[in-house]
Amino acid sequence: MSARGGGTLGGAAAVVGIGATAFTKDSGRSELRLAAEAVRAALDDAGLTPADVDGLVTFTMDTSPEITVAQACGIGELSFFSRVHYGGGAACATVQQAALAVATGVADVVVCYRAFNERSGRRFGAGVQHREPSAEGTALGWVLPFGLLTPASWVAMAAQRYLHIYGLTPEVFGHVAVTDRRYAATNPAAYFYGRPITPADHAASRWVVEPLRLLDCCQETDGGQAIVVTSVERARGLRHPPAVITAAAQGAGRGQEQMTSFYRDNLTGLPEMAVVARRLWRDSGLAPAAIDVGILYDHFTPFVLMQLEEFGFCGRGEAAGFVAEDALPLNTHGGQLGEAYLHGMNGIAEGVRQIRGTSVNQVPHASRVLVTAGTGVPTSGLLLGADG
Repeated sequence: MSARGGGTLGGAAAVVGIGATAFTKDSGRSELRLAAEAVRAALDDAGLTPADVDGLVTFTMDTSPEITVAQACGIGELSFFSRVHYGGGAACATVQQAALAVATGVADVVVCYRAFNERSGRRFGAGVQHREPSAEGTALGWVLPFGLLTPASWVAMAAQRYLHIYGLTPEVFGHVAVTDRRYAATNPAAYFYGRPITPADHAASRWVVEPLRLLDCCQETDGGQAIVVTSVERARGLRHPPAVITAAAQGAGRGQEQMTSFYRDNLTGLPEMAVVARRLWRDSGLAPAAIDVGILYDHFTPFVLMQLEEFGFCGRGEAAGFVAEDALPLNTHGGQLGEAYLHGMNGIAEGVRQIRGTSVNQVPHASRVLVTAGTGVPTSGLLLGADG
């Protein structure tokens, strides 16, 4: 997140409130109600009121318009509203948009939100059911006739190539699943609270699309999550220690498609996340060794390994060993595999808790947290830090 001429905007804004609904498989209420509940909870957490809010940011995929959420929550006039595209890739970019608005004086208090009935309503895992002709849908036209109809099938292509190039077996993906579920087992908010798994459990789970097993695939969740952003100066007078937005970035690689970038020279990496990594390290002046906690988007386990490699935490093909050794506390809320699939927004909330020191799986003295958004699509990332 940088201004023209190279000046960074990092450190100008902070996350001051986080709020969520319960994470369920059948919410029994509308997506608008989920959004409103999450927004109100986040404002209460920050010690702010709806009257303080003048900006809202969400995903293009969200069904609850900003003006409707504002009405439902008792928010008045808006001076800033924005939406970010590409599904889970938008998560950290919503906070980037909010920080840019705050840093430039366009808005004072901005709430980012995402809410859906992704289990009881439209299930993304069901894949492509109907696609209208469009420029955006053209890329899928090259893969759908061959049976690549679901997110799992698209990721499986890259995962199979990764295993082949580095001489690995599908069991290496289990290190991510086991780690996430270990943390979820001690998180009361997680759907898989009290239910850790072993490597043997992972290896015994059924194939979804080889080389991906059931336990390599994230959940489908009903719920909502909201994040409140304001200036660091204002944040210092609020209820909790601020999680300062040290750096934020978006990234799309060359030849980028949405989950089907099969025509690149190399399928074993995530070029879109490499763009994000370079910008975050450059704008923050930090390096992998400075990070205390990693909250990495985990819709599918192989892409967690590739993210670790793109950010330089380990060498190419070495990420499974890195995770197995617990070299970096990873997805301490349980991730989307263990806590909930909220398009990455619940991961941002966990990053904030780690900075505050309030996570149920708190890493001692955590002061720098990396959070990433969806992979395989144009994406985004954040570096959150303690104040001062």
